[in-house]
Amino acid sequence: MFPFPVRVRWETAALAVFGLLGALVVGAPAATPSPRATHVRAAVAVPAAPGSTTALSGYAIRSTAEVADSVALVSSPGYATTGWHPAGARSTVLAALVANGEHPDPFYSTNQQRIPAAAFAVPWWYRSEFTVDDTSSRTYLDFSGVVSAADVFVNGKQIAAASAVAGAYTHHELDVTDLVRPGANAVAFRIQPNNPRKNLTAGWLDWLQPPPDENMGIVRDVLVRRGGAVALRDAHVLTGLSLPSLTSADLTVKAKVRNESAEDVTATVAGTIDALGAVGAPAAPAADGPHGTAAFRQDVTLRAHETKTVAFTPADAPQLHLDAPHVWWPAGMGAQDRYELDLTVAVSGAVSDRSRHAFGIRTVEAPLNADGARRYAVNGRPLLIRGAGWSPDQLLRWDLTYTEDRLKYARDLGLNTLRLEGHLEPDEFFDLADRYGILTLPGWQCCGKWEGQVNGSEAGETWTAADYPVAKASMAAEAARLRNHPSVISFLIGSDFAPNAEIERGYVEALKAADWPTPVVPAASAASAPLTGRSGMRMTGPYDWVPPGYWYDKREGGATGFNSETSAGPDVPTLDTLRRMMSPAELTALWKDPSAPQYHRSPSRTYATLKLYDDALTARYGAARSLEDYVAKAQLAQYENVRAQFEAYARNATDVSKPSTGVVYWMFNSGWTSLHWQLVDRHLDQGGAYFGAKKANEPLHVQYSYDDRTVVVVNRRPAAVSGLTARVSLFNTDGTQKYERTVSGIGVGGDGAKATVLTLPSSVDGLSATHLARLVLTDATGREVSRNVYWLSTRRDVLDYGSTDWYHTPTTAYADLTGLRSMAAASVSATASTAASGSTPSGSTSTTGTTSTTTVTVRNTGTGNTPALLTDLHLVDARDTPVLPVQWSDNQLSLWPGESATVTATYRTADLHGAAPRIRISGWNTPTTTVSAAGR
Repeated sequence: MFPFPVRVRWETAALAVFGLLGALVVGAPAATPSPRATHVRAAVAVPAAPGSTTALSGYAIRSTAEVADSVALVSSPGYATTGWHPAGARSTVLAALVANGEHPDPFYSTNQQRIPAAAFAVPWWYRSEFTVDDTSSRTYLDFSGVVSAADVFVNGKQIAAASAVAGAYTHHELDVTDLVRPGANAVAFRIQPNNPRKNLTAGWLDWLQPPPDENMGIVRDVLVRRGGAVALRDAHVLTGLSLPSLTSADLTVKAKVRNESAEDVTATVAGTIDALGAVGAPAAPAADGPHGTAAFRQDVTLRAHETKTVAFTPADAPQLHLDAPHVWWPAGMGAQDRYELDLTVAVSGAVSDRSRHAFGIRTVEAPLNADGARRYAVNGRPLLIRGAGWSPDQLLRWDLTYTEDRLKYARDLGLNTLRLEGHLEPDEFFDLADRYGILTLPGWQCCGKWEGQVNGSEAGETWTAADYPVAKASMAAEAARLRNHPSVISFLIGSDFAPNAEIERGYVEALKAADWPTPVVPAASAASAPLTGRSGMRMTGPYDWVPPGYWYDKREGGATGFNSETSAGPDVPTLDTLRRMMSPAELTALWKDPSAPQYHRSPSRTYATLKLYDDALTARYGAARSLEDYVAKAQLAQYENVRAQFEAYARNATDVSKPSTGVVYWMFNSGWTSLHWQLVDRHLDQGGAYFGAKKANEPLHVQYSYDDRTVVVVNRRPAAVSGLTARVSLFNTDGTQKYERTVSGIGVGGDGAKATVLTLPSSVDGLSATHLARLVLTDATGREVSRNVYWLSTRRDVLDYGSTDWYHTPTTAYADLTGLRSMAAASVSATASTAASGSTPSGSTSTTGTTSTTTVTVRNTGTGNTPALLTDLHLVDARDTPVLPVQWSDNQLSLWPGESATVTATYRTADLHGAAPRIRISGWNTPTTTVSAAGR
């Protein structure tokens, strides 16, 4: 993730943790036999249907230091687990202990430091049971997601060793047919401790305080798979789309069939492909085939225990040539239509195995431009990657609804891409990304074992001979899992460093064997590798505070090329969230002491405090006078900075010289309660960073340029637009207008094109040092389509590029925005009403029931000139607690006297918990009030 000194932060953390482990392990009590009075076990009934997969429903877990019984006994059916801890089907050790109340909430204050790490320095047992009525079918254990390795046992017998079941991403299919018996069957995993510096798993680097168990556990489903004499594996679809016409597509279906019997057989492989609709839309009719279905079949003869690859192409199955195919598009570019493959293998007319999954028809290209920057195009149409870094939950707890909520937020923000550096989420995540049109850039993680062979002085141990096959198997497993997801547009086989030739060859061979369909990128940094060439990306940061004008310079992290991870660092959440995550003493230190260590920022010494950020906040806005004042200034600062980052990259995307091609905000979210790198906080509340991004990425947008004072219109819609009018005004902070100009007849092309409207003068008579710029864009009918308000200074921020380091560029002089403190209070009124807006959209995976929409009209009722700056609306319940998640059509509004705006908030009705909705109104110079939003 970071290209320079992370070694210090890892060594410091490692010494502290390992010292604690050593001290505590020495004094650990001797193991005692487990009581056998009662049973605590999670059993699931497994059907016999060929092709069925049934996930183990959960586990009983316990430290091996507390279990003296033999392995054979622990892994046998009926073993008593009194005193063991229940765990979910996907659970780390610590996640289970927290869920059971064994430890206080690790997301609050410094509670996590109270959890003894020594408990996780020894292996832990994970034990489950399943029942089978019919043993005539073959039975397999099918799984990945073991962190970090495990010995595996079934019904008292070891079926795999930890040396084979190693690495969080390797996939394993273990044939347990000969061990399975009618009735109860036991599965036990002896999970080894995790160390991401030593194991090819996942770690947390400087994103957040790492959990003391290092996420040891099982974090993906363990499936019990049933099948007949012939197994069907590796089914997938290759798509060839005609460009640029998109008028036809050729599909190739491939799969492997494996004869599990000791005799020769003739099997029939048959399949259908049907069209699926996009989220919220009915299924589209398929282009070809009877009754909307493309059907195909093939007989294959297999010798005993033989495996063959079968393929269906349009040459032998003409139905696989589609005219007018339903093409999958990223959000904002078209619909997210998909198809479904249903493939079976039968012997003597009886189905022996089955595979079914969705896929999309789309083409991804990412050549390097003349400047060596990678430029993505989907279905022949280039697009600027507007992305952010994704984080899972710190304890790797999986929650489908919570994940869907965050993906909806990403789409609401106008983002089109999420980058996953390691922590490659379960299948449902990518299915949701497919549904919502969010592109994904998965890849391996930096600064640990994954790059230990090539990362010089950074953290992570060098590889042993055993690591190479684990790495290749990890790549093979993830390639097979992700290849059919249209949202996946690349795989980054390196992050801060590109792999060396030997490691790269293993990755590339695995990707090629899996028919990987999209570009392979050697690194997220400006690196290259022998087979995959130059990355076309750069990792220049920054990762800590820089002023908004920084983003417009085509140097360092500014808007040129493809910046794979970058932001101005801290993102202080809302006051509501701060009070949920920090103690009163910590909240006092937050605003009073810039040099105070901030546990909720990062374990890295580089980011131990908020001093850089706080110094800039004080210099530009004035010293904080209270916690409330500090948070209000933070929201202003984060709004202007995040907005500038995305606006600069959007403006420069169509430049002839050194255009910007992609930007990944670091990060989209945090895995815990954080002050660091997040557009949206852990509780899904939305502050200045969120709405600054939403404003910058709106489909048709008018924006100001900090470097050359130009006003630009950017159009992200597919179609060109004409007949626009822009009105640009400058005001002193008391609302006195000092400049205005209107430009009409503006036209701008589609797909990210821009039009320069005007250049603001370098000086304006009577303009105060701190002043406001209001930009309003209207369409041909006079309807307002974009509004953007800036708080600016006649004194610019000055950057010392010569002193740039790996995480920021110092600022030697600051813009003067202290004039905002003298703004008079604005008089704002609001009316609100609520109506049920329907059930969850068709195609959504959410099961959260009906939604409601609250409509709010806000008006500046003042009689003078004073604008209401960044007026924030929060949907709250009767106790003034925010109702989250919520999607606002617009928010953090800036209105002049007489102006009004009507916006909507959409949310799950159940999240009100029976209370009547209310709207809390606040802002920079708006007194806090609350109005009822009762139903109509």
